Amino acid sequence: MAKLMEVLEFLDHSGEIMVKRVPDDGPCEIKWGAQLTVRESQDAVFFRDGKALDVFGPGRHVLKTQNIPKITKWVTSFAYGEDSPFKAEVYFVSKQLFPNMKWGTTEPILFRDTELKMIRIRSFGTFSIQVADSILFINKVVGTQGLYVIGEIESYLRSIIVSKLNTVLGDEMKSVFDMPASFDDINLILKAQLQQDFDGLGLLLHDCYINSVSVPEDVQEMIDQRSGMAALGNMDEFMKYKVAMSLEEAAKNEGGGMGAMVGAGAGLGMGFAMPGMIQQSMAGATQGGGGSGESAMDKLKKLKELLDMEAISREEYDEKKKELMNKI
Repeated sequence: MAKLMEVLEFLDHSGEIMVKRVPDDGPCEIKWGAQLTVRESQDAVFFRDGKALDVFGPGRHVLKTQNIPKITKWVTSFAYGEDSPFKAEVYFVSKQLFPNMKWGTTEPILFRDTELKMIRIRSFGTFSIQVADSILFINKVVGTQGLYVIGEIESYLRSIIVSKLNTVLGDEMKSVFDMPASFDDINLILKAQLQQDFDGLGLLLHDCYINSVSVPEDVQEMIDQRSGMAALGNMDEFMKYKVAMSLEEAAKNEGGGMGAMVGAGAGLGMGFAMPGMIQQSMAGATQGGGGSGESAMDKLKKLKELLDMEAISREEYDEKKKELMNKI
């Protein structure tokens, strides 16, 4: 015997249900005069024979002929009396905001950076959606499922966002150095690009935010080195300070007393003279054998002296040594 429904309503205690069919097992007999309660955050869609008949908004509805003309027309067309039950199914659609959904790039995006050339980046963010067109969403996405939760569509929407992100970054951005300052603009452009895709599903994209953009570790090291060089400011003054401190420390290690004071004074004096020596040596290493009259072997010796004095680092020494060896 068919179930006779006199009260139609649905409450979602999880906050994750987008669509719920009442009853679960398909069409049932609904009594004329039955009460339909639709919450502020819901739509109720009546279906008969796979076709949507009417959509009820928020409120308490008594199912009578004067209240539901589309259903009444269907009932009377099949010779049912006004007080007879009719078979139908009701889909309750949750129209509240589904916030703070996550998206991210599962694989790095290839990005042409004007300063770092071709690099791979990852990006992560959040977005929020609402059901805008209940009938379209049911017909296009839910189908005949009796229960549809937000997790079932989340991964699909993430793939749409990442696809559009590739296009937006390629069109709007020139360098990863500019991204943090441009997040607000990118968010607006990305949302505008995505809305047409979401409209086709009966959804409203409430917001879409980029929370972070990351680069591989080797690229991050390059960025850190560049930032460090910028933070040094006057390289000549920095080298004077660095050399003076290293020579003064060496003098302290040789002994105390007057000798240490003399060594410290010599170290300070050498500290102010050393940047010129370093610059000449470095310039010679990059100019090769022409112009200075010095051989590559002489320059190698000078570089080694600077390394022994700890005026340059091992990495700097190895780099310049390689350049000079190629010229021998």
